[in-house]
Amino acid sequence: MHPSTTTVADAPGDAPAPASVPSPRRRLITPRAPARPSTAAAVHSVSAATTVLLGLVGIGAMIHEPVLIPPLAASAALVHSAPTLPLAQPRGVVIGHLIGAAAGFAVLALAGSSAWAAALAAGLTLALLTLARTPHSPAVATAVVTVLQSPEPARFVPLLFGSTVLLVLTGYAGSRIRRTAPRYPAYWW
Repeated sequence: MHPSTTTVADAPGDAPAPASVPSPRRRLITPRAPARPSTAAAVHSVSAATTVLLGLVGIGAMIHEPVLIPPLAASAALVHSAPTLPLAQPRGVVIGHLIGAAAGFAVLALAGSSAWAAALAAGLTLALLTLARTPHSPAVATAVVTVLQSPEPARFVPLLFGSTVLLVLTGYAGSRIRRTAPRYPAYWW
């Protein structure tokens, strides 16, 4: 059997077949790419994500602080292009980035700024996200950015918090502008 294929039992409670004898009651399932979104859906999600990211750049320019960091761009892509995924929900977006920043600052204080420390902060963040039930992979990158760039916490954390809240609010608003869009969020907390 190809490693990327799986078998699925036709009925619940089916006993697994012995490894040497293929079960006639199982069918082969081949993973497929997701369906292509409609043109309207693609334009809507791309323009919404781009607009919020341009807004973050504009806010940063007005206050003379870099507000847009790469993990926020990844979060915007999740919120606006895959709004029903657990990774895109507000709990993961907002709390996840704050956990990532906290882990990044903790590792930075203990180990300094290096690629080794950034990798450690990433692993710590992933563990904390798992324990807190706040899945959001871009938050792991926030920890890495924190360790490698050593931002001032008193400025970075409020900007990060405000940016994540803005991402969530634009996801909420964007899902209500187009009537056929999936509703965001699937759950708040």
